[in-house]
Amino acid sequence: MGWLWAIIVGFVLGLIAKAIIPGKQHSPLWLTTIFGMLGALVGNAIARWAGVEATSGIDWTRHAFQLIAAIIIVGVGDMLYMATLGKRKQRA
Repeated sequence: MGWLWAIIVGFVLGLIAKAIIPGKQHSPLWLTTIFGMLGALVGNAIARWAGVEATSGIDWTRHAFQLIAAIIIVGVGDMLYMATLGKRKQRA
């Protein structure tokens, strides 16, 4: 069940990050989901480092760290995707 939640959270974080980033992102949905999963992992690590790993109630700070990390990873990942695979797709 842990992997299923990781995929669902990664999917949601990736889509929210894509919606926040201005302009069009060209990375496919499966890659956006992986970027969102990485953002969740990095956000959790930052929250653990900052001492807000677990709080009573909803962990808004941890979720904010996850979203910020997902936005950065989706933005950088999409640039790398376009720099490598995207150029071949534009020529075709």
